[in-house]
Amino acid sequence: MNQEYLKTMLNSVQQGGLSVEAALQQLRQLPFQDIGCAQVDHHRHLRQGMPEMIFGEGKTAEQIIAITTAMSDRGSNVLVTRLDKEKAAQITEVFPAAVYHAEARCLTLELQPPEQRGKGTVLVVSAGTSDIPVAAEAIVTARFLGNQVEQIFDVGVAGIHRLLARTEQLAAAAVIIVVAGMEGALPSVVGGLVDKPVIAVPTSVGYGASFGGIAALLGMLNTCAAGVTVVNIDNGFGAACAASLINRV
Repeated sequence: MNQEYLKTMLNSVQQGGLSVEAALQQLRQLPFQDIGCAQVDHHRHLRQGMPEMIFGEGKTAEQIIAITTAMSDRGSNVLVTRLDKEKAAQITEVFPAAVYHAEARCLTLELQPPEQRGKGTVLVVSAGTSDIPVAAEAIVTARFLGNQVEQIFDVGVAGIHRLLARTEQLAAAAVIIVVAGMEGALPSVVGGLVDKPVIAVPTSVGYGASFGGIAALLGMLNTCAAGVTVVNIDNGFGAACAASLINRV
């Protein structure tokens, strides 16, 4: 339940289109709504400026549909992350307006265009093509949260000239999300080139000694570049949420 929804409801009460009793019934469920499988946090948009979002992995399609229904009934846009195409197909049957972003493994249902709240551009950079799924999750999430987003893919340190050719684009961004697996070196390089916040995302991409992203995570945590912060392995969603808060007007 966002501010526009509340304003519409209160205006409707003022103009006589909605009874006080009906408005009270809606407000009773404002903090959260118990739908059995979940406690849907309708108040989060008012507290944090972003709605509750749904982690799809581990949930059934029926559970996701129930949560999506509860949110959309109160005017909230919906983002589902870590969603496979089989579940997405079941959800889009119920919500034909929903869009499945296969590369990002995300689904969005936009009842209204996201309010553009960013003061600048969020730039998402991936070290390799294999890192794109995590980068795509960050892109979808950042756009869902009302940011202008640009992307640069496959500019890892194995061919550093590819990154150096994009220094103007790096310098123009307000916040940079850098996604890398293997040894996780790219965020340190980007952090040494710009005066903007850099959010590093380690991925689980790499050979055996990368330990499923732990090598990249530790490399990023040990960066010597000032201003680089690190989120968890494969957490493109979390990086985009942090970037959105940094970029917010």
